[in-house]
Amino acid sequence: MKIATWNVNSLKVRLPQVLDWLAAQQPDVLCLQETKLTDAQFPRAEIEAAGYQVVFSGQPAYNGVAILARAPMTELERDLLADDPQKRLLAATINGVRVVNVYVPNGQAVGSEKYAYKLAWLTALRDYLADALKQHEKLVLLGDFNIAPEDRDVHDPEGLAGQVLLSEAERAAFRELTALGLCDVFRLHHQEGGLYSWWDYRAFMFRRKLGIRIDLILASPMLAGSCSSCEVDVAPRRLERPSDHAPVWAEFVV
Repeated sequence: MKIATWNVNSLKVRLPQVLDWLAAQQPDVLCLQETKLTDAQFPRAEIEAAGYQVVFSGQPAYNGVAILARAPMTELERDLLADDPQKRLLAATINGVRVVNVYVPNGQAVGSEKYAYKLAWLTALRDYLADALKQHEKLVLLGDFNIAPEDRDVHDPEGLAGQVLLSEAERAAFRELTALGLCDVFRLHHQEGGLYSWWDYRAFMFRRKLGIRIDLILASPMLAGSCSSCEVDVAPRRLERPSDHAPVWAEFVV
């Protein structure tokens, strides 16, 4: 079962790239973040024509998540925080695997109101997953985490130390997720640094290979044990008008 995540930074702009990637890579599940579309605007027909069922939760101009799958999706869940207008979580069960798609808040700057919101959101996510893992032995949590788990996930850990995405409080929140038993499956197959999933549009950061790994796939123990591969596909980042994120995919024997 091939499961992928991609922050597309506007599905309206990137739809042709997404359709081409689906055709080339044939994932069983693709989770999208930052679709930036209302539900009424979502290109359901184009996705279904490509052979995928789709569920989505969006809002105008910001955020928005979607799950594309070849198989039926059941037990749908939307939203993490009550009365939160930001569309950042979407979950479904697909072929016996609980798929939780997240777009973690960026946080803007350490100490800001948005940073406090991010930490509160991560606490709520931890509590949500603690319950979900009791119900689903096979669970995968994936998406744009807006957290670089370790210094080897950052091109300049010293220069960026303490800033948003790398702060100790954010990394501690990430460790609370892994303490639940979730495993960062990319690190099962790649121990080296210098492998990233996001590159700033400015200063030719992609061309200079100066990025951060913030797009992650975490799996429950039963699922992690069957992970045969996990890769970042940098090819879409080379395209004209790309997202600033690259797709990340993992393959599981389920």
